[in-house]
Amino acid sequence: MVENIPVDLVVWSKVYASLMVISKPLTRGALAREAGVHGETIRFYEKRGLLREPTRSAAGYREYSSEIIHRVRFIKRAQELGFTLNEVRELLALKANRRRGSAAVKSLAHEKLMLIERKIRDLQQMKVVLGRLVEACDGRGPVAECPIIAAMEEDPK
Repeated sequence: MVENIPVDLVVWSKVYASLMVISKPLTRGALAREAGVHGETIRFYEKRGLLREPTRSAAGYREYSSEIIHRVRFIKRAQELGFTLNEVRELLALKANRRRGSAAVKSLAHEKLMLIERKIRDLQQMKVVLGRLVEACDGRGPVAECPIIAAMEEDPK
């Protein structure tokens, strides 16, 4: 039957149908599924002011627009890159001001990169020290003679 309908009408109907799905309000659970997070994450983001309080249906259910999916994904991805929620808030503010240059975003990301590199150096140093302690402990004597415990009891000066 589709062969009798002009191609433009078929394409238009598919586009219209997809727009209808997109514009349908989402529940918290549906939003969480679409964004790839837990429902409590949505609530947490709302409490922290990263998401606006959603509108409510006549029955009192929260209704989220599909555009919020992208915002939640943005927040989650920024967190995965190590940004704190306060830094994410700053990134969102920068993102909202499309006329502003990207220098502020780069600066924030550069600061985060420097912090990550410092943490990596610290972790590498911890790995070396802990590795030496593990090698020093044969695991056969009493805990009171364990070099790992002894090292942790030392007073760092």
